Amino acid sequence: MNNKHDHSPAREAGFAGLGDYAAIGEGRSVALIAPDGAIDWWCAPNLDSPALFDRLLDSQLGGYFQLVPDAPWRMQRCYREASNVLETRYETDTGVVKVTESMNSTFAGRLPWNELARRVEGISGSVRMVIRLRIGTQAETRSPWRTDAHGHPLYHVADLMAMLLRTDDVVLDSQNDEGLDGYLTTSAGSRSVIALVAAAKEPLAVPPIEKVDERIDTSDCAWRNWVDGLSWDAGYADEVKRSALALKFLWYAPTGALAAAATTSLPEGLGKEKNYDYRYAWIRDACLIIKAFIFLGALEDSKAAFSWLSSTIMRHGVEHLRTCYTLEGGLVPEERYLPLEGYQGTQPVRVGNNASQQVQLSMYGDMLATARLFIEAGHVLDLNTSRLLGQLANCCADSWRERDSGIWELPDKRHYTHSKMACWLALDQAVVLAKCEHIEPTWMARWERERDRIRDWIETHCWSAERQAYTFYAGSDDLDAAITLTHRYGSQVNPERMRSTLAAIRHELGHDSAMVYRYSGVEKEESTFLACSFWLVEALAALDQQPQAKAHMQEILACLDQTGNVDIFNEMFDTRTRGWRGNMPQGLSHLALICAAKALGKGA
Repeated sequence: MNNKHDHSPAREAGFAGLGDYAAIGEGRSVALIAPDGAIDWWCAPNLDSPALFDRLLDSQLGGYFQLVPDAPWRMQRCYREASNVLETRYETDTGVVKVTESMNSTFAGRLPWNELARRVEGISGSVRMVIRLRIGTQAETRSPWRTDAHGHPLYHVADLMAMLLRTDDVVLDSQNDEGLDGYLTTSAGSRSVIALVAAAKEPLAVPPIEKVDERIDTSDCAWRNWVDGLSWDAGYADEVKRSALALKFLWYAPTGALAAAATTSLPEGLGKEKNYDYRYAWIRDACLIIKAFIFLGALEDSKAAFSWLSSTIMRHGVEHLRTCYTLEGGLVPEERYLPLEGYQGTQPVRVGNNASQQVQLSMYGDMLATARLFIEAGHVLDLNTSRLLGQLANCCADSWRERDSGIWELPDKRHYTHSKMACWLALDQAVVLAKCEHIEPTWMARWERERDRIRDWIETHCWSAERQAYTFYAGSDDLDAAITLTHRYGSQVNPERMRSTLAAIRHELGHDSAMVYRYSGVEKEESTFLACSFWLVEALAALDQQPQAKAHMQEILACLDQTGNVDIFNEMFDTRTRGWRGNMPQGLSHLALICAAKALGKGA
């Protein structure tokens, strides 16, 4: 994929394009950087903390931290090879400058504070770089204020402290409680550093700026060491490694939780109401990311995430299974709306997520399938996790006949085909695990019986002879791209029906293209769903349609390669405007690429 952005896109009504952002992170927080050098989004100290910089959601009131030439410029940027350290090259009529940006860590792991570092190197000529820092007000609920500490500006917002560090050649022109303005001037061979360090509800360390500068390269080396430790023997290695690095942005190091995305309220359709807070850990998304990590040989990440997920479910009880949890393992708060403009005026802006209380039967299949993958990768279950899996299988056997909200978290409870197939998968996996003595086999006969009853129910109620496809839900003629995720059901129960369904999904939901919408009719209100497009590749490959799968993969990558995106995927892609939509970096989008590449195998 093309990971360079070689144009200077203008903001529209104060907003950068959603596909124009690059990300930096360290396993605790993620910052989004626009091509004009403005960090428009950073929740500190954690992914789900209130935003310190939030111009992404309000062009007038939002905070940001900008570092950019004070003259017309052209730019190119890309991540360092096998790293999440970002390099941007600005060219002006007077000179060339390189900016290297990192959310710093150490070889031993993340720092006990947040450290956002920006190194400026003069390549040729002379360039005046302007610095603009505007502290966010947490949606006008807090009033930031400035003090001086050890010669550095220190900003307080509620219980968060953020200090600006800089080398001696950075000049501050003006400062007040809301922020500051300054500049630095480069020359050939010059090197300057400007950084923010932050902490909440604890003392703030003030590292020497020279150490901050060193840690940019330490962080780069740590990223490369992580990538070097992956074991990938299939095709598309460059794209897979870049998506693996994007998934690491969402791995919350303090607990091992996996966030669905790093942002909230970025619209699935401009001016529409589908704008949600994804800074939580969904069981579904986490299981699929764990699957991708297992494929990558990322042992530490997959083990930590699976352990966190299992222990969180046990803590709250199987009978109270939630679709998602906070990154600390707590209950996700109910939605509330923030008084912000919203991206390009799109309302509402949300904190919290009401989907956490929905019934989603597919979670049983997610957990049991993940456990089997974990074991097949050579790992071992403890007694508590083994018991948990048995409990989940029994819950699935008891409740599969329920109507639920489905994978797409819809308001209408129905007998969604994907949910029923996922329940079949859950019990099928439970039987396999019981036969191999990984879980208690007491109820295995019942699991087998209910699995077969689910199969008979699906084949009777969820197949349309007229459409020659498994339908969205029982009694419907609509289609659902999520059925591509349950291709294992089709390959074991009725391969011909599943192949026919995949063909119908590509024709109707993809409009005969590689980019696929989620379900019938949804194209009226949102864009194509990137994960669904890759899931179709995986399903085609699993159903012995490798040529079609490979052609589909190539078509997706060719489409995305033309966007100028810095390999950070959003949730959706608008094929009409070639614009990105939805929250970012989106875990489902990146993990789906990895799983598609794995399904295509070594010959891809």
